[in-house]
Amino acid sequence: MDPEEIARARERWEKRYAAAAKREADFTTLSGMEVEPAYGPPEGAADPRMERIGWPGEYPYTRGLYPTGYRGRAWTIRQFSGFGNAEQTNERYKMLLGAGGGGLSVAFDMPTLMGRDSDEPAAAGEVGHCGVAVDSTADMDVLFDGIDLGSTTTSMTISGPAVPIFCMYLAAAERQGVDLSTLDGTLQTDIHKEYIAQKEWLFPPEPHLRLIGDLMTYCEANIPRYKPLSVSGYHIREAGSTAAQELAFTLADGFSYVELGLSRGLDVDRFAPGLSFFFDAHIDFFEEIAKFRAARRIWAKWMRTVYGAQTERAQWLRFHTQTAGVSLTAQQPYNNVVRTAVEALAAVLGGTNSLHTNALDETLALPTDQAAEIALRTQAVLRDETGVTNVADPLGGSWYVEALTDEIEAAAEDLFVQILALGGEAGEDPAATAKAAMGGGRHPVGPVTSGILRGIEEGWFNAEIAEAAFAYQRQLEEGAKHVVGVTELTETVTPELEILRISDEVEHEQRAALERRRAGRDDAAVRRALQEVVTAARGTANLIEPILDAARAEATLGEICGALREEWGEYREPARI
Repeated sequence: MDPEEIARARERWEKRYAAAAKREADFTTLSGMEVEPAYGPPEGAADPRMERIGWPGEYPYTRGLYPTGYRGRAWTIRQFSGFGNAEQTNERYKMLLGAGGGGLSVAFDMPTLMGRDSDEPAAAGEVGHCGVAVDSTADMDVLFDGIDLGSTTTSMTISGPAVPIFCMYLAAAERQGVDLSTLDGTLQTDIHKEYIAQKEWLFPPEPHLRLIGDLMTYCEANIPRYKPLSVSGYHIREAGSTAAQELAFTLADGFSYVELGLSRGLDVDRFAPGLSFFFDAHIDFFEEIAKFRAARRIWAKWMRTVYGAQTERAQWLRFHTQTAGVSLTAQQPYNNVVRTAVEALAAVLGGTNSLHTNALDETLALPTDQAAEIALRTQAVLRDETGVTNVADPLGGSWYVEALTDEIEAAAEDLFVQILALGGEAGEDPAATAKAAMGGGRHPVGPVTSGILRGIEEGWFNAEIAEAAFAYQRQLEEGAKHVVGVTELTETVTPELEILRISDEVEHEQRAALERRRAGRDDAAVRRALQEVVTAARGTANLIEPILDAARAEATLGEICGALREEWGEYREPARI
């Protein structure tokens, strides 16, 4: 941009900043120096990068979604938590909210993630161990007892059985007397990343996509503030991908869900704001900052040029970040406090909208109350003591950060080319290729979706991630990369940690409670509700209402998912040689 264009852009941003609401806070340095809300090139200077960098709150949103940055609103502190039974987790939630948490993020145990009841043989030994056990709406009632769901944003990290779990959440909110249209929060629901990385699916891809489409349609019509789909790169990165792979595979999944919404006849400017993202903040500080900035820019470009989004909100990439669990070490676990702080700072400097900070003991067990409090306080220190909320995108214009942002964007675009090629579309410019395919109507499910489904079927994603993970492991073993306390500086005076252990009594109690609830419910009503679910699954009707009716009748998660498994079958990943 020439100096005059930069001056006009600055003036435009200044007007938007002046009109926006700001927090009541002291936006000066610790020594009392005044700082500007955002910085750009010196007056009268030309900078050819400004077209790609822009100003905060302006397309392509490289520097953030809002002209005020965190001066308008700081990120939401949202701690991921769940363990044991619903009563135990409810106590932890009240502690987190009382200690400064801004919203809840529910972690479910493995049987729940797999759509199984706590008394199924496959659940033995796993109940309550990696999250909270939820078998029916009655558990949701206990989980949120004393917590107003009408005023608390609630995120739920679950994908395969996301719809039945969401319906139990809705039924619990109804029992609290909450108007469902006012609910706010996020449901993960992202099934593509299960096939790509996490492996917690129930059905073949097509039925899962149908459920997601039904959920998107239902939420747009009935619960407009709730985000029915959080597209997750976190699990892709934790599986061993590079930063560029995490970015590309996650955004491609997001494009696929946009194509799903469009195939349902939904207005992109109405449903796209209901999509959100979930990224990993890893230990390479500047790479992560660049990744987040590139993510916003790519998403805005594709939404505008490929999928026809006209409004700002439909072009925005809103994302939650969690610090990297895979970066934590069992050796010298107090080092994990440092790692988490650095990763959290990268997320903040990258413009995250909400943040979870891992606890120092999570590589060993679920966090203790003390470890969870330290994780929370890490965010509070960043927010209230470091001055990072004073300036929007404070690293914008850095030669290193801008170059790295461009490099990660280019690497992601190369991966988009390969994904489109898997779906039969060739072209060097992936956005133009996808747009032409959308206009040509060659793919009933969409060009990116076609490539993703083919990539899942052929194991392409798995192979790409495995190769990246192998390359990093080799670097560790050869000494090119280091992990303090593991590959170097292994001597320590740190004693063994006291860790949280989940008693076997949790499983016995959960099974006993489930047995009592089954005995006390109206079995005839449950059978009728489950039959309605099956009838809807055999046709084309939206499945949300019948599943919600089953949740109201206290049908269990295993019963609802079991009925759908019998109708749609189970997915078995093809063997790879």
